[in-house]
Amino acid sequence: MEILVVAATETEIFPYLKHSARTDILITGVGSPACMYALTKNLQIKKYDFVLQAGIAGTFRNKYALGETVAVKQEVFADLGISESGSLYSLFDKGYADSNIMPYTNKSLLNPSDNYFALPAVNAITVNMISDNATQTGMFINKYNPDIESMEGAAFHYVCISEGIRFMQLRSISNFVGDRVKSNWKMKESIQSLNENLTRVIDDLQNKSL
Repeated sequence: MEILVVAATETEIFPYLKHSARTDILITGVGSPACMYALTKNLQIKKYDFVLQAGIAGTFRNKYALGETVAVKQEVFADLGISESGSLYSLFDKGYADSNIMPYTNKSLLNPSDNYFALPAVNAITVNMISDNATQTGMFINKYNPDIESMEGAAFHYVCISEGIRFMQLRSISNFVGDRVKSNWKMKESIQSLNENLTRVIDDLQNKSL
C-alpha cells in the first residue's frame, strides 16, 4: 500500500521518522496555505492509496486528556467567514457558498470513513491564528461545538476529499485552547502518543493490504 504521512513540522513526527522508509513523508510547514500547496503539489507527482496527517492540537473539552490521541471526523475553516454584531457567520450562512458543493457535506469537510482505528472520533476546527482571546474562543464554541483546534486540518481534509483519496487526520492533544502557559502543555507526552498511534495505524493499513 502506498501511504503518505503529512505533518506541519518534523518535530511532531520526529520519533516516526526513523521508520520513514515504510512510507513517504511530507513536511508542509505550519498553516493552511502551506499545507494546501504542498499536499496538492505532492499529489500531482505521485498517487497514494492512503494519506495520514499527524500533528498536535489544542482541545476545548476536559473529557480529553492532555497527551491523548484522537482521529478527526469532520473539519471546518472556523475563521473563514464574517464576524458581525457579536456573532460569527460562515460563508454558507451568508449565501457565498453552497453547503453541499464538493468537497463540503452540510457545511463541513467530512471524512466518510467509519474506521477510526480504535481512536475517539472528534469534530475539529482550523484557524489561521492561535489565540488566548476568550471572546474568540467562545464564538467558535457557540458556532461549531468543536472538540479540538489546529492550523492545518481543514486544509488537509479539503485537498484529500477533492482528490478522492482515502485519508485520516490524527491529532494528539498537547494543551487546552486558550492556555498559552507552555509549562502547562504536555508536548513530550502528546508527541509520544501521536507517534505510537501513527505507527499502529500504519501497521494496520499495511497488514490489511497484504
